[in-house]
Amino acid sequence: MTAIVEIRNLRKTYAGGFEALKGVSLKIEEGEILALLGPNGAGKTTLISTICGITNPGGGSVTVNGHDVVADYRNARRVIGLVPQEINLEPFTKVIDTVKFSRGLFGKPRDDAYIEKILRQLSLWDKKDSRSMELSGGMKRRVLIAKALAHEPRVLFLDEPTAGVDVELRKDMWEIVAELKANGVTIILTTHYIEEAEAIADRVGVISKGELLLIEEKDALMARFGQKHLQIDLQDPTSEIPKSLSDYDLTLSDDGGCLQYNYDTRGERTGITQLLNDIAAAGLVLRDLRTEESSLEEIFVSLVREEVA
Repeated sequence: MTAIVEIRNLRKTYAGGFEALKGVSLKIEEGEILALLGPNGAGKTTLISTICGITNPGGGSVTVNGHDVVADYRNARRVIGLVPQEINLEPFTKVIDTVKFSRGLFGKPRDDAYIEKILRQLSLWDKKDSRSMELSGGMKRRVLIAKALAHEPRVLFLDEPTAGVDVELRKDMWEIVAELKANGVTIILTTHYIEEAEAIADRVGVISKGELLLIEEKDALMARFGQKHLQIDLQDPTSEIPKSLSDYDLTLSDDGGCLQYNYDTRGERTGITQLLNDIAAAGLVLRDLRTEESSLEEIFVSLVREEVA
């Protein structure tokens, strides 16, 4: 695949001396969905703002579709759509005029059918003649998304696009994302809803304190860092784990009714068969078994915790 966004040793230091980006390098492939995860203040929004030309880099370079975002700003910006965190709309302008203006701003010819399609996808068509000041917060968020899509971008940045909005909008948003991906649009998103990133992303990047800790295929990341947990429900609670089971990575629930066994998904053998034999030999009677896998959120938290430590 071809990289549509190339970031090389990108740095950004603000006037007060805060170093928001510390030499970030990243290639984003055309047509992929990249989820960028990180705690508050990690540099996610600064990175997106720099790529989109809102913030000037302090060092390094960024190209989008072959265009340098500083030297060739106009051509770079034409292929970028941005849904920012902040809701900032002209309060007295009608929804349809706001979206049409965004399309014209990028030099795109008038296309009423396309504008109608976007507004219908986002359940905004019946609000097309409403002024922004008359809309709820969720509807205003929908207008921001429509604005970002109005000029048919090839790269779409979603900076916490569904933060604080209703479930219906989140559902609509991800349906549109799936359609855009099918049409070859590259999508970079930051989100606090990590389960959504887990569901739709092709690759995951983790950023902390202005540094990119890793960038990896989602499935490979979960296989490499993930663990499986075997939940062992006991017929009768126990006050402690028998000493004969001390070699196993076991934890006992507070009520003594459940053992959890953690094992590496990459291991050739899980050790479960021997564990169950040893549990029976220790005089514990099983009532039920179930397995769980590490979520992307658990992996993310462990990575960031290690970085802080």
